[in-house]
Amino acid sequence: MPVSHEQQIANLLFEYAERIDRGDLSGMAALFRHAGYRAGDAPALQGAAAVLQINRSLILLYDDGTPHTQHVTTNLLIEVDEAQAGARCRSRFTVFQEFPASAGGGLHAIVMGRYHDRFERVAGQWRFSERHILMDRVGELRHHLRLDKLAEAQGRA
Repeated sequence: MPVSHEQQIANLLFEYAERIDRGDLSGMAALFRHAGYRAGDAPALQGAAAVLQINRSLILLYDDGTPHTQHVTTNLLIEVDEAQAGARCRSRFTVFQEFPASAGGGLHAIVMGRYHDRFERVAGQWRFSERHILMDRVGELRHHLRLDKLAEAQGRA
């Protein structure tokens, strides 16, 4: 049974979340080898190498090689333009993280926001062409991100 364009695009969003949560930063970055990637007002990064470099500098990985997070992507609003072989999607995300015992432990929502994505279809396959991450609610990020590096990255905007 053929998979719809919308489901193929949704699968890309879910694959992004799965790769980050597994600590597969190289695999996550590869999703953006033909795409711009930016957060907030920062300038867009272009291509997998740039996306990998910034995420390796920011994301904390624990002894098991993962960031102890669960990215949940919801409320997908997908618009496909078959004539242009393009699509747009607006979605929401919530990131949960298991805090280390030294920080009191437990599962916490650490950030909520929106993804504004664009996709293109090349040789019958959908791929990201742009991701814009907008953070609406920010909680305790010090167990997920290197906050000094985050401040440096935001200072470049």
